[in-house]
Amino acid sequence: MITKETIKNEAINTILSESQSITKLVDFIDDHFVAAVELIYHSKGRLVVTGIGKSAIIAQKIVATLNSTGTPSLFLHAAEAIHGDLGMVQPGDPVICISKSGNSPEIKVLVPLLKRFGNPLIGITGNLSSFLGKESDYPLNTYVEQEACPNNLAPTNSTTAQLVMGDALAVCLMKMRNFKSEDFAKYHPGGALGKKLLLRVGDVLDESHKPMVGLDASIKDVIMEKKKKRLGVTAVMDANTIVGIITDGDIRRMLNKTETITGFTAKDIITTHAKSIKSTDLVSDALDVLENYSITQLAVIDNGTYKGIIHLHDILKEGII
Repeated sequence: MITKETIKNEAINTILSESQSITKLVDFIDDHFVAAVELIYHSKGRLVVTGIGKSAIIAQKIVATLNSTGTPSLFLHAAEAIHGDLGMVQPGDPVICISKSGNSPEIKVLVPLLKRFGNPLIGITGNLSSFLGKESDYPLNTYVEQEACPNNLAPTNSTTAQLVMGDALAVCLMKMRNFKSEDFAKYHPGGALGKKLLLRVGDVLDESHKPMVGLDASIKDVIMEKKKKRLGVTAVMDANTIVGIITDGDIRRMLNKTETITGFTAKDIITTHAKSIKSTDLVSDALDVLENYSITQLAVIDNGTYKGIIHLHDILKEGII
């Protein structure tokens, strides 16, 4: 009988089995790996990654990672390659060929063609004694003792090992290229990730709703200004210079100390040295400030000029979190 505990145990055993296979890859990082990274780094062409079956799917993921991290790459299906797609490979393009067994029929046909063209070959295989292992200029070992599959058939540990080896190549290349988050943003302009890397405070700032009062404004006027602009805060201005802010919390603290607001003005409850940000800063940086100081709004100030208020709700609407 299959119980909840049985299911949990199978899941745990699968994760442990795959993690152990990944850990053992550390022993396979050798001079061939270093040479492969240097080859790709110095290449003037594109990196071609090919495979068959589940290895082809892993190849596609590796290509996606490489393209997004500064290494121009393309995927070539091993079966389609020998039916015309081999024209995608240009002279000098390094090729990564992925195969667990290293003896797949399609690989045995493709590899000699690549060798004939003179393309340097990096082989990611679980069998260095295989056809692919012997023919590769740079063989990378991804041997696993067994699959997590109970029948030791479905690619599980082996495909995870291939993926991790591909990630290791990609990360090494990122380090060599000094690839920064700014570079990453260029290739990810869309979605939440793109917004996190590219969206500026000025892009979401509504300058038409810019709450402000003078130092001598009555508390009633302060409350009305906050209510009118619906931001729960107002800037306090001395002439054209922002000197602080008043939040809902400042109003509550005042009312805890006195039963009347008569005679009080903005300068009596102002919070000076409030946290602020520039319109050119990233929205993600504004979010960090809000979270670090447990506040919900920031004054936006550019070179002493008050531009408005950015609220946590503005950031939430953009899907940054």
